[in-house]
Amino acid sequence: MSSTSEFIRVDVNMISCVGIARCGGCLRVCPVGIFEKNGDTPAVVEKNQDECILCELCVQACNPEAITIRKLYEA
Repeated sequence: MSSTSEFIRVDVNMISCVGIARCGGCLRVCPVGIFEKNGDTPAVVEKNQDECILCELCVQACNPEAITIRKLYEA
């Protein structure tokens, strides 16, 4: 997935993600709307990635390794 953000990249690992029906934690907890529903899987709203406040609530709410957040400015 290509990123259009300048500072933050949020990725959903579809191998580790169990889907919205079984989890959906990322959609429920993200305070800035980075995720949206795409069928039964969460998708990252690319234009919203730079709104990420690095709270990591999505990482904590979801399956281990299902979501990663990378700071592009620390590459």
